[in-house]
Amino acid sequence: MKTLLAAAAAILSVSAGFADELTREQRVGARCWEDVRLLADDAMEGRRAGSPGHRRAAQFVADNFRKAGLQPGAPGGYLQDVRLETRQIVEATSSLKLLTGANARPLVLGDDAGFWLRGEFTPAVEAPLVFVGHGLVLPKYGVDDLQGLDLKGKIVVSFLAAPASVPGSAGAHFGSPAERWKIYRAAGAVGVLFIPNPHAMDLPWERAIKMRLEPFMVLKGGEDLYSGMRLWVMLNPERFPMLLEGTGRNADELLALLKDGKPLPHFDLPVRMSATVDAKVSDITSENVVGVLPGSDTELRNELVVLTAHLDHLGIASTGHGEDKGDRLFNGAMDNASGIAVLMQIARDLSGKKAPRRSIVFAAVTAEELGLLGSRAYVADAQARGQRIVANVNTDMFMPLYPMKQLVVFGLEESDLADDARAIARELGVEVQADPQPQRNRFIRSDQYSFIRAGIPSLATKIGNVANSPESKIEEKWFTERYHAVTDSADQPVDLGAVGVYEEFMKRLSLRVANRKVAPRWNDSSVFGQLGTR
Repeated sequence: MKTLLAAAAAILSVSAGFADELTREQRVGARCWEDVRLLADDAMEGRRAGSPGHRRAAQFVADNFRKAGLQPGAPGGYLQDVRLETRQIVEATSSLKLLTGANARPLVLGDDAGFWLRGEFTPAVEAPLVFVGHGLVLPKYGVDDLQGLDLKGKIVVSFLAAPASVPGSAGAHFGSPAERWKIYRAAGAVGVLFIPNPHAMDLPWERAIKMRLEPFMVLKGGEDLYSGMRLWVMLNPERFPMLLEGTGRNADELLALLKDGKPLPHFDLPVRMSATVDAKVSDITSENVVGVLPGSDTELRNELVVLTAHLDHLGIASTGHGEDKGDRLFNGAMDNASGIAVLMQIARDLSGKKAPRRSIVFAAVTAEELGLLGSRAYVADAQARGQRIVANVNTDMFMPLYPMKQLVVFGLEESDLADDARAIARELGVEVQADPQPQRNRFIRSDQYSFIRAGIPSLATKIGNVANSPESKIEEKWFTERYHAVTDSADQPVDLGAVGVYEEFMKRLSLRVANRKVAPRWNDSSVFGQLGTR
Protein backbone atom coordinates (compact mmCIF):
# COMPACT_ATOMS: atom_id res chain seq x y z
CA MET A 1 0.00 0.00 0.00
CA LYS A 2 1.26 3.49 -0.74
CA THR A 3 2.34 5.69 2.14
CA LEU A 4 -0.06 8.39 3.28
CA LEU A 5 1.85 11.24 1.64
CA ALA A 6 2.40 9.31 -1.59
CA ALA A 7 -1.29 8.46 -1.76
CA ALA A 8 -2.22 12.07 -1.07
CA ALA A 9 0.09 13.34 -3.79
CA ALA A 10 -1.35 10.85 -6.24
CA ILE A 11 -4.99 11.71 -5.74
CA LEU A 12 -5.16 15.36 -4.69
CA SER A 13 -6.77 17.32 -7.49
CA VAL A 14 -4.76 20.11 -9.08
CA SER A 15 -7.36 22.63 -7.94
CA ALA A 16 -6.84 21.62 -4.31
CA GLY A 17 -3.24 22.83 -4.48
CA PHE A 18 -1.01 20.08 -3.06
CA ALA A 19 1.37 21.51 -0.45
CA ASP A 20 4.36 20.13 1.40
CA GLU A 21 2.37 20.06 4.64
CA LEU A 22 -1.11 18.60 4.53
CA THR A 23 -3.89 20.20 6.54
CA ARG A 24 -5.76 18.11 9.09
CA GLU A 25 -8.66 17.78 6.66
CA GLN A 26 -6.31 16.58 3.90
CA ARG A 27 -4.70 14.04 6.21
CA VAL A 28 -8.11 12.67 7.19
CA GLY A 29 -9.13 12.68 3.54
CA ALA A 30 -5.98 10.81 2.53
CA ARG A 31 -6.64 8.18 5.23
CA CYS A 32 -10.19 7.76 3.97
CA TRP A 33 -9.02 7.42 0.39
CA GLU A 34 -6.61 4.64 1.35
CA ASP A 35 -9.72 2.72 2.44
CA VAL A 36 -11.43 3.66 -0.82
CA ARG A 37 -8.47 2.21 -2.72
CA LEU A 38 -8.84 -1.08 -0.90
CA LEU A 39 -12.61 -1.28 -1.28
CA ALA A 40 -12.48 -0.28 -4.94
CA ASP A 41 -9.57 -2.55 -5.82
CA ASP A 42 -10.10 -5.09 -8.59
CA ALA A 43 -9.69 -7.82 -5.95
CA MET A 44 -13.09 -6.81 -4.53
CA GLU A 45 -14.68 -7.61 -7.92
CA GLY A 46 -17.01 -4.62 -7.83
CA ARG A 47 -18.65 -5.71 -4.54
CA ARG A 48 -21.87 -7.00 -6.09
CA ALA A 49 -24.22 -8.19 -3.34
CA GLY A 50 -23.73 -11.89 -2.66
CA SER A 51 -20.38 -12.12 -4.45
CA PRO A 52 -17.07 -13.31 -2.92
CA GLY A 53 -15.72 -9.78 -3.46
CA HIS A 54 -18.55 -8.29 -1.44
CA ARG A 55 -17.89 -10.78 1.36
CA ARG A 56 -14.21 -9.77 1.42
CA ALA A 57 -15.23 -6.11 1.59
CA ALA A 58 -17.72 -6.85 4.39
CA GLN A 59 -15.05 -8.62 6.43
CA PHE A 60 -12.68 -5.67 5.89
CA VAL A 61 -15.32 -3.27 7.25
CA ALA A 62 -16.11 -5.59 10.17
CA ASP A 63 -12.41 -5.74 11.08
CA ASN A 64 -12.24 -1.95 11.07
CA PHE A 65 -15.36 -1.65 13.22
CA ARG A 66 -13.81 -4.08 15.70
CA LYS A 67 -10.47 -2.23 15.79
CA ALA A 68 -12.35 1.04 16.40
CA GLY A 69 -13.97 -0.50 19.48
CA LEU A 70 -17.50 -0.77 18.16
CA GLN A 71 -19.59 -3.55 19.62
CA PRO A 72 -21.15 -6.15 17.28
CA GLY A 73 -24.59 -4.94 16.20
CA ALA A 74 -26.01 -7.92 14.33
CA PRO A 75 -27.35 -11.17 15.75
CA GLY A 76 -24.24 -13.23 16.39
CA GLY A 77 -21.60 -10.67 15.45
CA TYR A 78 -20.86 -7.80 13.09
CA LEU A 79 -22.28 -9.49 9.98
CA GLN A 80 -26.03 -9.67 9.39
CA ASP A 81 -26.99 -12.21 6.73
CA VAL A 82 -29.40 -10.86 4.13
CA ARG A 83 -31.17 -13.59 2.17
CA LEU A 84 -31.87 -12.71 -1.45
CA GLU A 85 -33.39 -14.22 -4.54
CA THR A 86 -31.50 -13.37 -7.70
CA ARG A 87 -33.19 -13.21 -11.10
CA GLN A 88 -31.40 -12.83 -14.43
CA ILE A 89 -33.14 -12.41 -17.76
CA VAL A 90 -32.50 -14.86 -20.59
CA GLU A 91 -33.15 -12.59 -23.55
CA ALA A 92 -32.53 -15.27 -26.18
CA THR A 93 -35.80 -16.90 -25.15
CA SER A 94 -37.67 -13.74 -24.10
CA SER A 95 -39.65 -11.37 -26.32
CA LEU A 96 -41.85 -8.29 -26.31
CA LYS A 97 -44.44 -7.22 -28.89
CA LEU A 98 -47.06 -4.55 -29.46
CA LEU A 99 -50.28 -5.94 -30.93
CA THR A 100 -52.72 -3.86 -32.96
CA GLY A 101 -55.55 -5.95 -34.39
CA ALA A 102 -53.87 -8.73 -36.35
CA ASN A 103 -50.58 -6.84 -36.61
CA ALA A 104 -47.63 -7.54 -34.31
CA ARG A 105 -44.67 -5.16 -33.89
CA PRO A 106 -41.68 -6.77 -32.15
CA LEU A 107 -39.76 -4.55 -29.77
CA VAL A 108 -35.97 -4.85 -29.71
CA LEU A 109 -34.85 -5.64 -26.19
CA GLY A 110 -32.20 -3.11 -25.26
CA ASP A 111 -32.96 -0.58 -27.99
CA ASP A 112 -36.71 -0.21 -27.46
CA ALA A 113 -37.37 -1.64 -24.03
CA GLY A 114 -36.20 -3.99 -21.29
CA PHE A 115 -37.61 -6.25 -18.58
CA TRP A 116 -37.26 -5.37 -14.90
CA LEU A 117 -37.63 -8.61 -12.91
CA ARG A 118 -39.55 -7.40 -9.89
CA GLY A 119 -42.75 -8.67 -8.35
CA GLU A 120 -44.29 -11.97 -9.40
CA PHE A 121 -43.24 -11.91 -13.05
CA THR A 122 -44.83 -14.66 -15.13
CA PRO A 123 -43.56 -16.44 -18.26
CA ALA A 124 -46.29 -15.09 -20.54
CA VAL A 125 -48.45 -11.97 -20.33
CA GLU A 126 -50.79 -10.37 -22.86
CA ALA A 127 -52.88 -7.37 -21.87
CA PRO A 128 -54.17 -4.01 -23.17
CA LEU A 129 -52.36 -0.78 -22.38
CA VAL A 130 -53.74 2.30 -20.64
CA PHE A 131 -51.82 5.61 -20.51
CA VAL A 132 -52.13 7.39 -17.16
CA GLY A 133 -49.79 10.36 -17.70
CA HIS A 134 -47.92 11.00 -14.47
CA GLY A 135 -49.85 8.10 -12.98
CA LEU A 136 -50.51 9.63 -9.56
CA VAL A 137 -53.57 9.82 -7.32
CA LEU A 138 -53.05 12.67 -4.84
CA PRO A 139 -56.35 14.45 -4.12
CA LYS A 140 -54.60 16.77 -1.65
CA TYR A 141 -52.80 18.34 -4.61
CA GLY A 142 -55.66 18.11 -7.08
CA VAL A 143 -54.20 15.15 -8.98
CA ASP A 144 -56.12 12.01 -10.01
CA ASP A 145 -54.60 10.50 -13.14
CA LEU A 146 -56.74 7.36 -12.89
CA GLN A 147 -60.06 9.19 -12.93
CA GLY A 148 -62.49 7.68 -15.41
CA LEU A 149 -60.16 4.83 -16.37
CA ASP A 150 -60.63 1.07 -16.05
CA LEU A 151 -57.30 -0.55 -15.11
CA LYS A 152 -58.60 -4.06 -14.51
CA GLY A 153 -56.50 -6.63 -16.34
CA LYS A 154 -54.40 -3.93 -18.03
CA ILE A 155 -50.80 -2.78 -18.18
CA VAL A 156 -50.38 0.77 -16.88
CA VAL A 157 -48.24 3.11 -19.00
CA SER A 158 -46.80 6.00 -17.00
CA PHE A 159 -43.98 8.49 -16.98
CA LEU A 160 -41.85 8.30 -13.84
CA ALA A 161 -42.50 11.94 -12.97
CA ALA A 162 -44.82 14.22 -11.04
CA PRO A 163 -46.51 17.50 -12.04
CA ALA A 164 -45.24 20.79 -10.67
CA SER A 165 -48.32 21.11 -8.45
CA VAL A 166 -47.03 18.26 -6.28
CA PRO A 167 -44.25 19.18 -3.80
CA GLY A 168 -40.94 17.48 -4.42
CA SER A 169 -41.04 15.22 -1.35
CA ALA A 170 -44.61 14.07 -2.02
CA GLY A 171 -43.84 13.51 -5.69
CA ALA A 172 -40.75 11.51 -4.80
CA HIS A 173 -42.48 9.23 -2.30
CA PHE A 174 -45.86 8.71 -3.95
CA GLY A 175 -44.17 8.63 -7.36
CA SER A 176 -41.88 5.77 -6.36
CA PRO A 177 -42.56 2.52 -8.24
CA ALA A 178 -43.63 0.72 -5.05
CA GLU A 179 -46.17 3.39 -4.04
CA ARG A 180 -47.47 3.58 -7.60
CA TRP A 181 -47.97 -0.17 -7.69
CA LYS A 182 -50.12 -0.09 -4.55
CA ILE A 183 -52.59 2.14 -6.39
CA TYR A 184 -52.43 0.31 -9.72
CA ARG A 185 -52.81 -3.11 -8.15
CA ALA A 186 -55.80 -1.98 -6.10
CA ALA A 187 -57.39 -0.84 -9.36
CA GLY A 188 -56.85 -4.27 -10.95
CA ALA A 189 -53.73 -3.73 -13.10
CA VAL A 190 -51.50 -6.70 -13.95
CA GLY A 191 -48.31 -4.88 -14.86
CA VAL A 192 -46.54 -1.63 -15.64
CA LEU A 193 -44.74 -0.05 -18.56
CA PHE A 194 -42.72 2.81 -17.10
CA ILE A 195 -41.14 5.55 -19.19
CA PRO A 196 -38.20 7.45 -17.66
CA ASN A 197 -38.61 11.21 -17.69
CA PRO A 198 -36.35 12.18 -20.61
CA HIS A 199 -35.86 15.62 -19.07
CA ALA A 200 -34.41 14.26 -15.81
CA MET A 201 -32.37 11.12 -16.53
CA ASP A 202 -29.11 10.49 -14.65
CA LEU A 203 -27.90 8.26 -17.48
CA PRO A 204 -28.70 8.17 -21.19
CA TRP A 205 -30.93 5.29 -22.22
CA GLU A 206 -28.07 3.46 -23.92
CA ARG A 207 -26.17 3.16 -20.64
CA ALA A 208 -29.08 2.75 -18.25
CA ILE A 209 -30.70 -0.10 -20.18
CA LYS A 210 -27.53 -2.22 -20.05
CA MET A 211 -28.37 -3.00 -16.45
CA ARG A 212 -31.33 -5.11 -17.60
CA LEU A 213 -28.83 -7.89 -18.30
CA GLU A 214 -27.51 -7.94 -14.74
CA PRO A 215 -29.13 -9.85 -11.86
CA PHE A 216 -32.17 -8.33 -10.17
CA MET A 217 -32.65 -9.26 -6.53
CA VAL A 218 -35.51 -9.38 -4.05
CA LEU A 219 -35.57 -10.02 -0.31
CA LYS A 220 -36.37 -13.55 0.77
CA GLY A 221 -38.88 -13.67 3.58
CA GLY A 222 -39.47 -9.92 3.52
CA GLU A 223 -42.38 -7.83 2.33
CA ASP A 224 -42.77 -7.94 -1.46
CA LEU A 225 -43.38 -4.34 -2.46
CA TYR A 226 -44.55 -5.50 -5.90
CA SER A 227 -46.80 -8.38 -4.95
CA GLY A 228 -49.18 -9.27 -7.80
CA MET A 229 -47.12 -7.55 -10.50
CA ARG A 230 -46.86 -9.93 -13.45
CA LEU A 231 -44.85 -7.68 -15.75
CA TRP A 232 -42.54 -4.66 -15.45
CA VAL A 233 -41.19 -3.14 -18.66
CA MET A 234 -39.04 -0.03 -19.09
CA LEU A 235 -39.59 1.81 -22.39
CA ASN A 236 -37.10 3.99 -24.21
CA PRO A 237 -38.59 7.53 -24.08
CA GLU A 238 -37.79 7.90 -27.77
CA ARG A 239 -40.26 5.09 -28.51
CA PHE A 240 -43.15 6.88 -26.79
CA PRO A 241 -44.64 8.04 -30.16
CA MET A 242 -45.31 4.45 -31.25
CA LEU A 243 -47.70 3.97 -28.34
CA LEU A 244 -49.77 6.94 -29.50
CA GLU A 245 -50.37 5.73 -33.06
CA GLY A 246 -54.09 5.76 -33.76
CA THR A 247 -54.92 7.99 -30.79
CA GLY A 248 -54.73 11.37 -32.53
CA ARG A 249 -52.31 12.52 -29.81
CA ASN A 250 -48.98 14.23 -30.52
CA ALA A 251 -45.95 12.91 -28.63
CA ASP A 252 -44.01 16.18 -28.83
CA GLU A 253 -46.92 18.09 -27.28
CA LEU A 254 -47.21 15.62 -24.41
CA LEU A 255 -43.46 15.66 -23.81
CA ALA A 256 -43.56 19.47 -23.68
CA LEU A 257 -46.28 19.28 -21.01
CA LEU A 258 -44.13 16.79 -19.12
CA LYS A 259 -41.10 19.10 -19.26
CA ASP A 260 -43.13 22.04 -17.97
CA GLY A 261 -44.64 20.01 -15.13
CA LYS A 262 -48.16 20.51 -16.43
CA PRO A 263 -51.01 17.96 -16.14
CA LEU A 264 -51.04 15.17 -18.72
CA PRO A 265 -54.07 13.50 -20.28
CA HIS A 266 -54.90 9.88 -19.50
CA PHE A 267 -56.65 7.48 -21.88
CA ASP A 268 -56.82 3.91 -23.16
CA LEU A 269 -54.35 2.98 -25.89
CA PRO A 270 -55.49 1.01 -28.97
CA VAL A 271 -52.71 -1.52 -28.50
CA ARG A 272 -51.94 -4.63 -26.48
CA MET A 273 -48.62 -5.85 -25.16
CA SER A 274 -47.46 -9.46 -25.43
CA ALA A 275 -44.49 -10.54 -23.35
CA THR A 276 -42.56 -13.78 -22.96
CA VAL A 277 -40.17 -13.74 -20.01
CA ASP A 278 -37.49 -16.34 -19.35
CA ALA A 279 -35.15 -15.92 -16.38
CA LYS A 280 -32.69 -17.83 -14.25
CA VAL A 281 -33.66 -17.75 -10.56
CA SER A 282 -31.52 -18.75 -7.57
CA ASP A 283 -30.97 -17.93 -3.88
CA ILE A 284 -27.93 -16.16 -2.45
CA THR A 285 -26.89 -14.51 0.82
CA SER A 286 -25.17 -11.15 1.23
CA GLU A 287 -24.08 -9.22 4.31
CA ASN A 288 -24.79 -6.03 6.19
CA VAL A 289 -22.01 -4.96 8.58
CA VAL A 290 -23.28 -3.46 11.83
CA GLY A 291 -21.30 -1.97 14.72
CA VAL A 292 -22.55 -0.05 17.75
CA LEU A 293 -21.07 2.72 19.88
CA PRO A 294 -23.13 2.33 23.08
CA GLY A 295 -24.65 5.46 24.56
CA SER A 296 -23.76 6.73 28.03
CA ASP A 297 -27.20 7.88 29.24
CA THR A 298 -29.09 5.11 31.05
CA GLU A 299 -32.42 6.51 29.83
CA LEU A 300 -31.45 7.27 26.23
CA ARG A 301 -28.89 4.61 25.31
CA ASN A 302 -31.65 2.38 23.91
CA GLU A 303 -32.50 5.06 21.35
CA LEU A 304 -30.43 4.49 18.21
CA VAL A 305 -29.01 7.04 15.78
CA VAL A 306 -28.11 5.00 12.69
CA LEU A 307 -25.39 6.11 10.26
CA THR A 308 -25.60 4.25 6.97
CA ALA A 309 -23.66 3.89 3.73
CA HIS A 310 -24.04 1.14 1.15
CA LEU A 311 -21.17 -1.28 0.68
CA ASP A 312 -22.28 -2.93 -2.55
CA HIS A 313 -21.75 -1.80 -6.12
CA LEU A 314 -22.44 -3.27 -9.56
CA GLY A 315 -19.86 -6.07 -9.66
CA ILE A 316 -18.62 -7.46 -12.97
CA ALA A 317 -20.91 -6.80 -15.91
CA SER A 318 -22.23 -9.53 -18.17
CA THR A 319 -21.06 -7.55 -21.20
CA GLY A 320 -18.30 -5.03 -21.75
CA HIS A 321 -18.97 -1.44 -20.66
CA GLY A 322 -15.56 0.05 -21.43
CA GLU A 323 -15.44 2.25 -24.51
CA ASP A 324 -12.34 0.68 -26.00
CA LYS A 325 -10.88 -1.92 -23.62
CA GLY A 326 -13.94 -3.99 -22.85
CA ASP A 327 -13.58 -3.32 -19.12
CA ARG A 328 -16.39 -5.08 -17.26
CA LEU A 329 -15.47 -4.38 -13.62
CA PHE A 330 -17.31 -1.60 -11.79
CA ASN A 331 -14.94 -0.53 -8.99
CA GLY A 332 -17.42 1.84 -7.33
CA ALA A 333 -14.93 4.19 -5.68
CA MET A 334 -17.19 7.21 -5.37
CA ASP A 335 -20.31 5.00 -5.36
CA ASN A 336 -20.02 4.13 -2.55
CA ALA A 337 -16.62 3.10 -1.22
CA SER A 338 -16.25 6.79 -0.33
CA GLY A 339 -19.23 6.68 2.01
CA ILE A 340 -18.03 3.47 3.69
CA ALA A 341 -14.59 5.02 4.20
CA VAL A 342 -16.15 8.01 5.97
CA LEU A 343 -18.23 5.67 8.15
CA MET A 344 -15.10 3.80 9.26
CA GLN A 345 -13.16 7.02 9.88
CA ILE A 346 -15.92 8.42 12.11
CA ALA A 347 -15.79 5.20 14.13
CA ARG A 348 -12.01 5.61 14.51
CA ASP A 349 -12.34 9.26 15.52
CA LEU A 350 -14.88 8.43 18.22
CA SER A 351 -12.88 5.51 19.59
CA GLY A 352 -11.88 6.13 23.18
CA LYS A 353 -13.75 9.44 23.36
CA LYS A 354 -16.61 10.27 25.70
CA ALA A 355 -19.66 8.36 24.50
CA PRO A 356 -22.73 10.33 23.41
CA ARG A 357 -26.03 10.00 25.30
CA ARG A 358 -27.72 7.86 22.66
CA SER A 359 -26.14 4.88 20.95
CA ILE A 360 -24.76 5.37 17.45
CA VAL A 361 -25.09 2.47 15.02
CA PHE A 362 -22.71 2.20 12.07
CA ALA A 363 -24.37 0.15 9.30
CA ALA A 364 -22.63 -0.70 6.04
CA VAL A 365 -25.57 -2.12 4.11
CA THR A 366 -25.75 -4.35 1.09
CA ALA A 367 -27.86 -4.46 -2.08
CA GLU A 368 -28.64 -0.75 -2.26
CA GLU A 369 -28.05 -0.87 -6.00
CA LEU A 370 -30.69 -3.60 -6.24
CA GLY A 371 -33.54 -1.83 -4.50
CA LEU A 372 -32.33 -0.76 -1.02
CA LEU A 373 -32.63 -4.38 0.10
CA GLY A 374 -29.93 -4.43 2.78
CA SER A 375 -31.26 -1.38 4.58
CA ARG A 376 -34.80 -2.77 4.40
CA ALA A 377 -33.53 -5.98 6.00
CA TYR A 378 -31.69 -4.02 8.70
CA VAL A 379 -34.74 -1.93 9.63
CA ALA A 380 -37.02 -4.99 9.67
CA ASP A 381 -34.62 -6.94 11.90
CA ALA A 382 -34.13 -4.01 14.29
CA GLN A 383 -37.86 -3.52 14.65
CA ALA A 384 -38.42 -7.26 15.14
CA ARG A 385 -35.91 -7.15 18.00
CA GLY A 386 -37.69 -4.21 19.61
CA GLN A 387 -34.96 -1.67 18.93
CA ARG A 388 -35.94 1.98 18.77
CA ILE A 389 -34.32 3.85 15.88
CA VAL A 390 -34.85 7.60 16.29
CA ALA A 391 -32.87 8.93 13.32
CA ASN A 392 -30.97 7.91 10.21
CA VAL A 393 -28.24 9.86 8.44
CA ASN A 394 -27.13 8.33 5.15
CA THR A 395 -24.03 8.89 3.02
CA ASP A 396 -24.11 7.79 -0.59
CA MET A 397 -21.65 9.15 -3.15
CA PHE A 398 -20.97 12.45 -1.39
CA MET A 399 -18.92 13.76 -4.36
CA PRO A 400 -15.67 15.34 -3.06
CA LEU A 401 -14.70 16.72 -6.45
CA TYR A 402 -13.86 20.25 -5.29
CA PRO A 403 -13.53 22.18 -2.00
CA MET A 404 -16.55 21.83 0.27
CA LYS A 405 -18.26 25.22 0.48
CA GLN A 406 -21.86 24.05 0.07
CA LEU A 407 -23.69 21.02 1.42
CA VAL A 408 -26.85 19.55 -0.09
CA VAL A 409 -29.21 18.10 2.51
CA PHE A 410 -31.86 15.78 1.08
CA GLY A 411 -34.90 16.00 3.35
CA LEU A 412 -34.04 19.48 4.59
CA GLU A 413 -37.71 20.50 4.64
CA GLU A 414 -39.01 17.34 6.29
CA SER A 415 -37.77 17.09 9.89
CA ASP A 416 -36.07 19.04 12.65
CA LEU A 417 -32.84 17.20 11.82
CA ALA A 418 -32.43 20.15 9.47
CA ASP A 419 -31.72 22.35 12.51
CA ASP A 420 -28.87 20.04 13.51
CA ALA A 421 -27.43 20.00 9.99
CA ARG A 422 -27.55 23.79 9.73
CA ALA A 423 -25.90 24.25 13.13
CA ILE A 424 -22.95 22.00 12.25
CA ALA A 425 -22.59 23.57 8.82
CA ARG A 426 -22.35 27.01 10.44
CA GLU A 427 -19.56 25.76 12.70
CA LEU A 428 -17.62 24.67 9.61
CA GLY A 429 -18.42 27.75 7.51
CA VAL A 430 -20.43 25.73 5.00
CA GLU A 431 -23.63 26.85 3.27
CA VAL A 432 -26.60 24.46 3.40
CA GLN A 433 -28.74 23.84 0.31
CA ALA A 434 -32.01 22.00 -0.25
CA ASP A 435 -32.12 19.47 -3.08
CA PRO A 436 -31.40 21.54 -6.22
CA GLN A 437 -32.90 18.86 -8.49
CA PRO A 438 -36.00 17.49 -6.74
CA GLN A 439 -37.28 16.00 -10.01
CA ARG A 440 -34.53 13.37 -9.72
CA ASN A 441 -36.20 12.01 -6.56
CA ARG A 442 -32.93 11.46 -4.73
CA PHE A 443 -34.52 11.55 -1.28
CA ILE A 444 -36.12 8.17 -1.96
CA ARG A 445 -33.36 6.64 -4.06
CA SER A 446 -30.88 5.62 -1.40
CA ASP A 447 -30.94 3.78 1.91
CA GLN A 448 -32.49 6.57 3.96
CA TYR A 449 -35.76 5.66 2.23
CA SER A 450 -35.93 2.33 4.08
CA PHE A 451 -35.96 4.30 7.34
CA ILE A 452 -38.36 6.92 5.99
CA ARG A 453 -40.86 4.22 5.04
CA ALA A 454 -40.74 3.07 8.67
CA GLY A 455 -41.53 6.61 9.86
CA ILE A 456 -37.99 7.39 11.07
CA PRO A 457 -36.71 10.98 10.54
CA SER A 458 -33.84 10.82 8.07
CA LEU A 459 -31.37 12.89 6.10
CA ALA A 460 -28.92 12.26 3.29
CA THR A 461 -26.10 14.63 2.43
CA LYS A 462 -23.58 15.39 -0.30
CA ILE A 463 -21.20 18.18 -1.23
CA GLY A 464 -23.01 20.87 -3.22
CA ASN A 465 -22.21 23.66 -5.63
CA VAL A 466 -23.63 26.84 -7.11
CA ALA A 467 -25.68 26.42 -10.28
CA ASN A 468 -23.77 27.14 -13.50
CA SER A 469 -20.48 27.42 -11.61
CA PRO A 470 -17.23 25.66 -12.60
CA GLU A 471 -17.93 23.18 -9.80
CA SER A 472 -21.35 22.36 -11.22
CA LYS A 473 -19.71 21.63 -14.58
CA ILE A 474 -17.22 19.30 -12.89
CA GLU A 475 -20.08 17.38 -11.26
CA GLU A 476 -22.06 17.24 -14.49
CA LYS A 477 -19.00 15.89 -16.30
CA TRP A 478 -18.52 13.28 -13.57
CA PHE A 479 -22.08 11.99 -13.97
CA THR A 480 -21.67 11.84 -17.73
CA GLU A 481 -18.37 9.96 -17.63
CA ARG A 482 -18.24 8.02 -14.36
CA TYR A 483 -21.65 7.44 -12.76
CA HIS A 484 -22.37 3.70 -12.85
CA ALA A 485 -19.45 3.36 -15.24
CA VAL A 486 -16.22 1.35 -15.10
CA THR A 487 -14.33 4.66 -14.80
CA ASP A 488 -15.49 5.18 -11.19
CA SER A 489 -12.10 4.05 -9.88
CA ALA A 490 -9.93 5.14 -6.96
CA ASP A 491 -7.52 6.94 -9.31
CA GLN A 492 -10.00 9.63 -10.33
CA PRO A 493 -9.33 13.23 -9.22
CA VAL A 494 -10.73 14.07 -5.78
CA ASP A 495 -10.26 16.88 -3.28
CA LEU A 496 -8.92 15.30 -0.11
CA GLY A 497 -9.60 18.43 1.89
CA ALA A 498 -13.27 18.14 0.98
CA VAL A 499 -13.25 14.51 2.12
CA GLY A 500 -11.88 15.61 5.49
CA VAL A 501 -14.35 18.46 5.94
CA TYR A 502 -17.26 16.19 5.01
CA GLU A 503 -16.11 13.53 7.49
CA GLU A 504 -15.90 16.18 10.20
CA PHE A 505 -19.41 17.39 9.37
CA MET A 506 -20.85 13.88 9.55
CA LYS A 507 -19.04 13.13 12.82
CA ARG A 508 -20.26 16.31 14.51
CA LEU A 509 -23.78 15.81 13.16
CA SER A 510 -24.00 12.26 14.50
CA LEU A 511 -22.81 13.39 17.94
CA ARG A 512 -25.19 16.34 18.02
CA VAL A 513 -28.19 14.16 17.16
CA ALA A 514 -27.10 11.49 19.65
CA ASN A 515 -26.83 14.13 22.39
CA ARG A 516 -30.17 15.87 21.76
CA LYS A 517 -32.49 16.28 24.72
CA VAL A 518 -35.44 14.98 22.68
CA ALA A 519 -35.54 12.62 19.73
CA PRO A 520 -35.86 14.06 16.21
CA ARG A 521 -39.35 14.48 14.78
CA TRP A 522 -40.94 15.04 11.40
CA ASN A 523 -42.28 18.49 10.65
CA ASP A 524 -46.06 18.78 10.75
CA SER A 525 -46.04 19.61 7.03
CA SER A 526 -44.06 16.52 6.04
CA VAL A 527 -45.74 13.77 4.04
CA PHE A 528 -43.51 11.23 5.79
CA GLY A 529 -44.63 11.76 9.38
CA GLN A 530 -47.36 9.12 9.33
CA LEU A 531 -45.64 6.43 7.26
CA GLY A 532 -44.52 4.30 10.18
CA THR A 533 -48.01 4.26 11.69
CA ARG A 534 -49.90 2.96 8.64
